[in-house]
Amino acid sequence: MSGANRIAGKGRLTPAKTARFTYDGRILTGLEGDTVASALLANGIHLAGRSFKYHRPRGILTAGPEEPNALMDVSRDPSRKTPNVRATMQELYDGLTVSSQNRWPSLAFDIGGINNLFAPFFAAGFYYKTFMWPKAAWHKVYEPQIRKAAGLGVSPTQDDPDHYANRFAHCDVLVAGGGAAGIAAALAAAETGASVIIADERAEFGGALHFDTNVTIDGQDGYVWAQKTIARLKALPNVTVLPRTTVFGYYEHNFIGLAERVTDHMAKPAPHLPRERLWQVRAKRVVIATGAIERHMVFDGNDRPGVMLASAARTYLNHYGVAVGAKVGVYTAHDSAYEAAFDLKAAGVEIPVIVDSRDKPGEAVLAKARSMGINVLTGHAVLTTKGKLRVSSIVVARRGQKSGEKIAVDALIMSSGWTPSVHLFSQSRGKLAFDAENQRFLPGTYLEDCMSVGACNGTNSIQATIDEALGVGELLARAAGAEGKSTVSIAANQAFDWTGGMAGSAEGAGPDDTSAKAFVDFQHDVCAKDIRLAVREGMHSIEHVKRFTTNGMATDQGKTSNIHGLAIAAEALGKAMPEVGLTTFRAPYTPVTFGTLINHSRGPHFDPARKTPIHAWHEAQGADFENVGNWKRAWYYARPGEDMHQAVNRECKTVRTVAGVFDASTLGKIEVVGPDAAAFMNLMYTNSWDTLKPGRCRYGIMLREDGFVYDDGVVGRLAEDRFHVTTTTGGAPRVMHHMEDYLQTEFPHLKVWLTSTTEQWAVIAVQGPKAREIIAPLVEGIDLSNEAFPHMSVAEGKIAGVPTRLFRMTFAGELGFEINVPADYGQAVWEAIWERAEPMGACAYGTETMHVLRAEKGYIIVGQDTDGTLTPDDAGLAWAVGKKKTDFVGIRGLKRPDLVRSGRKQLVGLKTKDPREVLEEGAQIVADPNQPKPMTMLGHVTSSYWSEICERSIAMAVVIDGRAKMGQTLYVPMADRVVAVEVCDAVFYDKEGGRING
Repeated sequence: MSGANRIAGKGRLTPAKTARFTYDGRILTGLEGDTVASALLANGIHLAGRSFKYHRPRGILTAGPEEPNALMDVSRDPSRKTPNVRATMQELYDGLTVSSQNRWPSLAFDIGGINNLFAPFFAAGFYYKTFMWPKAAWHKVYEPQIRKAAGLGVSPTQDDPDHYANRFAHCDVLVAGGGAAGIAAALAAAETGASVIIADERAEFGGALHFDTNVTIDGQDGYVWAQKTIARLKALPNVTVLPRTTVFGYYEHNFIGLAERVTDHMAKPAPHLPRERLWQVRAKRVVIATGAIERHMVFDGNDRPGVMLASAARTYLNHYGVAVGAKVGVYTAHDSAYEAAFDLKAAGVEIPVIVDSRDKPGEAVLAKARSMGINVLTGHAVLTTKGKLRVSSIVVARRGQKSGEKIAVDALIMSSGWTPSVHLFSQSRGKLAFDAENQRFLPGTYLEDCMSVGACNGTNSIQATIDEALGVGELLARAAGAEGKSTVSIAANQAFDWTGGMAGSAEGAGPDDTSAKAFVDFQHDVCAKDIRLAVREGMHSIEHVKRFTTNGMATDQGKTSNIHGLAIAAEALGKAMPEVGLTTFRAPYTPVTFGTLINHSRGPHFDPARKTPIHAWHEAQGADFENVGNWKRAWYYARPGEDMHQAVNRECKTVRTVAGVFDASTLGKIEVVGPDAAAFMNLMYTNSWDTLKPGRCRYGIMLREDGFVYDDGVVGRLAEDRFHVTTTTGGAPRVMHHMEDYLQTEFPHLKVWLTSTTEQWAVIAVQGPKAREIIAPLVEGIDLSNEAFPHMSVAEGKIAGVPTRLFRMTFAGELGFEINVPADYGQAVWEAIWERAEPMGACAYGTETMHVLRAEKGYIIVGQDTDGTLTPDDAGLAWAVGKKKTDFVGIRGLKRPDLVRSGRKQLVGLKTKDPREVLEEGAQIVADPNQPKPMTMLGHVTSSYWSEICERSIAMAVVIDGRAKMGQTLYVPMADRVVAVEVCDAVFYDKEGGRING
């Protein structure tokens, strides 16, 4: 048996295909195609969870993704355990283990339920006024207990053994939603020849056709039509059909995020299949066909298990073949609930009463109800419900009366109308318009290339919905470039045209009913009276009301509660709903697992280490590595018996006296190409590039718009229309983005193309007096003499038989060459150079030595010696700013009064009075170490090293008016001492610069 509440002959599942599962340790049976929710209901189980704050018993409210109550812990085994899974969306499979959450020791008897007795003390916003004293109790008592109580489920403790996938896709038209509107739009778009992706979060397409059996399309049952049409779409080569796929996010430029559940419905998924797949789709046009969400009635006791939405009861009956009760009451302000009553009545379920808060329901449904012998009470209200773990009766009275008749029921279905699902439209930054007649928000002003169709657009009838979808599908397909024409024509009929609806609290939950627990937000235990309390406390914006009460802040993001909360707040303020505002709809539409978002980026791929093409050689030589961003860079090469300082001292001295070989492959490299390349470079850098001849290099400074130094590097001009730009290692991505941003937004008229080539070139720097002697025999086609190839030159040729871009430049202040070769040949060329260098007494050196060598020469490192607040002049680089240039990024920023005033920090050198004392980087600098606190800070140390060649410590620092303080003594206070320093020039070695010529 698949459950006592399963009705023979109803639903679309196959009775012979059973699936066994466990719920809180009980072994139960359902059918393949069931959700956990439908299987529980089939087995007579309504109790599905406990609320967050009061721990009130809660039942299944919905049949879809908007479910706020029935959140389960679902697992295959201990390592495959997922909390907060919506029972209404989790498909049943044989062997599934399901547990309820937020209860102890059991769901039926939860100690936390005592909170319900103290509900008056836990009113909305109580947490803003409580836990204030004693102050010491916060860390030891309050915070630990609050953190312990936070959340509904329990996070997994074991590593996730499953794998996840990621896919990028482009399409002409993406259709979000697989109901009648979405299917019709996809069909029309596909017929034009456009590439189409249609996605729906359910296992089967059809949307509301799952429950609405009174709709016929093209002469057949609506659901049957949907399945046949989807099969037709699947057969088309230009259509991708994605069931079990939630369109969760709408981002700029029609970039859409989709989460596909690939194996969560399978009993034994194949090992090669991912558990979930993230789709990142760039669509030319988007059709939003996300339907509408039914609202509950807000009245006392509306949260009792057995109370659910009318459309949910109808879904469980017509799709799953499950009756939600044997004696089902109906409470409504909308005609749609009548159809649920008709279906249940026809299936043999007793309907003791339909309570309609309206005086005049739709005439057609009212006549049908009376013809079926159903008692209809118009102008009445359900004042409250009775029952402990499940509803057992309702109290019904005419509106305005405070007492009424008690009617026995074992389930109550309700509907206050339908809220268009405008979440994706709002995520696209479109502006909503308020439909005052129907008290709802609809898509108004579009910002992205999208259109809404169907119920989410406020279109009510099935024929109007399909006609609208067919027109929009073809229109958007043709706008995306499709040249075909759609000839689709679809005829549809529905039994009743729905009328009615209300937003806000019903009878018995008004401003005077202060004792009523009429829930607006089920998961966060927000009642109508809480919304009114927020207004009395001064919250006059719905965003403030939301945060004060937490209405709409649960995992369902207020899908059923937002409009009710807004209406109640508006009533309390005496304003129209639009005047109170509307909360922000943010991605994701429904929760998305971390596994889906991260997919391949886990373990070693979470923060992948970048390695240079020569990394293996460094490892073989015993190099120690440091992390520079994601790069693994050789830090130093210690010989036996050496510590780091000894190794660096040896390397520095060897480079200065013989030569050194350095792996500089991590430098950022960008190719700037095009007839306007020089003009673009002039705009992006402070100095001039028109005068730079092909074959020559120049040091360049890049600024932000505010005039501060952003990056620097040497740029080589290879041809009139081609520049080889180098950037700092850490700056490569942001410089590329900076350039591309300005090219696309500010200088789109320039004919320039940018290409990041950081990974394409291996760079080998050979520095020192014997650098030319080391590489000369290996170089072909380039004259390396000082006359033919002076400092700051670039040429293309070959080295060790490999094509090269050879730069004559240095970051050590010595005769130097930077050899760029294709990355695949990096280690081979390095080994050829090393074979020449090692016998001459040269060494391989790492980044620490590089830092010391450049500091000896006063060369800055952007990001270490600058902090985002230095101008070129502050950094001693005013010479790199073209005096005759009229425009470049940052030129206006440089002219701001604050950037040209005296008293700015300037880069200088520091010498400690004790030459053996090495300063700490970041240490503060003061004029008077005896000044009372707070002391006046003049600046800080940016770089500090021991210099073996200078036989003393050296440092660089930024100091207020530093250049005016040359020769003065300043002080660096440390925890245990004060270090006296002398302000000096930042160049400590070879001030004349003659060593660069060899």
